Amino acid sequence: MIFFTLYRCKALENSDVVNKAFRFLVHFGWQEALSCLFPVVIFAAMAFTKVVDVPYIPRYDFLLLVCLLMQAVMVLTKLETIDELKVICVFHLIGLALELYKVHMGSWSYPDEGWTKLFGVPLYSGFMYASVASYLCQAWRRMDLTLKHWPPFYLSLPLCAAIYANFFTHHYLPDFRWLLTGALLIVFWRTTVSYTVDKRIYRMPMVLSFALIGLFIWIAENISTLLGAWTYPDQQTAWTLVHVSKISSWFLLIVISVIIVAQLKHVKASSKTRPTPIS
Repeated sequence: MIFFTLYRCKALENSDVVNKAFRFLVHFGWQEALSCLFPVVIFAAMAFTKVVDVPYIPRYDFLLLVCLLMQAVMVLTKLETIDELKVICVFHLIGLALELYKVHMGSWSYPDEGWTKLFGVPLYSGFMYASVASYLCQAWRRMDLTLKHWPPFYLSLPLCAAIYANFFTHHYLPDFRWLLTGALLIVFWRTTVSYTVDKRIYRMPMVLSFALIGLFIWIAENISTLLGAWTYPDQQTAWTLVHVSKISSWFLLIVISVIIVAQLKHVKASSKTRPTPIS
């Protein structure tokens, strides 16, 4: 009887753990899905234009219209604030500048025709970077993200600038990505991110979150190239898996977006706590 009771208690305990894990996955997955509305719409448009020729408008231009429409919907429905829109626009310009340079250097190409191509780069491409910033803003609000031991900005901002610059300079100078990764681990080694799922608070190292987001963006990149959104040189004749080394590039690039979004949240928090002047 004693052994049977202990067995039942253990079984109930295990069942409770499984139920909690299942609830966490459901709630976390739902919040992540809602945070990914912008990227999901872009992927859906890519898939649609891959199998359907939209009449009277080139594919890249149709994708730009979809991105502009989705951006307007996000703001009008208040899924994004005006301040978040400003940050997303900044990241759009950062991404577009990187695209212009990388396409010029032959890192990848956009082979289809389009009216809204600038030096071989369709303008919709900036929205792919902006969608990452959109995801971060959405996830930050929905899961009540808080950062602990965030490094001072005299360390994080120069690191952010050095990471971005390396995407340009490695064509002429040595690639410092691993040196920058080491510096990133040092600067962010104490930083953790807390997030709320189903009214429970969880915490993970900030560097781990960088790596996970970078991994998922790499997966998304494979889907995008499969759908013909852009083409790497080794994909000209047939699609192949994007090299795993690209994960390190996305790992570093996500640091830039997180620092930009964190700066926005820091400024907003400071403005809320600042005392109102007495007239």
